[in-house]
Amino acid sequence: MSGAGWPAIDWSAPWFEPWRAVGEPVDRAVAQGVPVHRALQAVADAAAAPDGALAQHRAPLRFVPQSELPEGMAYERFIFETGAVPTRDNLHDFFNGLVWLRFPCTKRRMNQLQAQALATQAPGDPRGPVRDALTLLDENGLLLQAPEPLWQALRQRQWQRLGVELRPLWAQARVELLGHALLEKLVSPWKSITAHVYQADLAIHFDDGPDAPLAQDLRPERLATKPFTPLPVLGIPGWWPASEMPVFYDDSTVFRSARRGAVAEMRDTPA
Repeated sequence: MSGAGWPAIDWSAPWFEPWRAVGEPVDRAVAQGVPVHRALQAVADAAAAPDGALAQHRAPLRFVPQSELPEGMAYERFIFETGAVPTRDNLHDFFNGLVWLRFPCTKRRMNQLQAQALATQAPGDPRGPVRDALTLLDENGLLLQAPEPLWQALRQRQWQRLGVELRPLWAQARVELLGHALLEKLVSPWKSITAHVYQADLAIHFDDGPDAPLAQDLRPERLATKPFTPLPVLGIPGWWPASEMPVFYDDSTVFRSARRGAVAEMRDTPA
């Protein structure tokens, strides 16, 4: 366990490496006793400086303790109305804050759509397809830029083709984790952790950063179709030593085949 009260995070792991610059300082501060919201705020303030990474965003990020969320008020509505993100001192909210720091446009767009949906719903109404999709993306989303053959194999759940036959093509792919629950699970990884891969209409230009294009791509009519494809993330070549062996992809309890007329079930329980 780290000084923060959660397992030590291996920032050199391939799934955490893109998060290291923003995540490691926050992790270190929390381990020294700083509350999570204050540690996140320090990074947000530095990034919002004139030469910082968030300087172009008009509304500065604000992280506040969970106690500032009024009892009975929806979390999404509070963020939308105040611009402040209630944050608990746990690993889940730690990663949620990191996503706000790396994907501010996307997180604001998701919050806007959640707030709009809430405003049209009566208390007790089910979330509906748009809010369901937003929750999946927010908690468990993954962005993938890859050659078309990889996309075809992924959509058809051709796991041997995806991870073995087409393995060299993964050198041309780029993966971005978005879901904060997904990041949390990967602190102590197990084989069946499965992400929802978002299939964007717009080309996500990773070299320029995927945040702004992804935010523009999040439209209610698109999200209502739940445009996701399951991917057991430890099957991504180079992410897990066992995936070097072709037999790794033969585990049908994790790498499930597509079913006719339905989306294959996604399993995410410890193996």
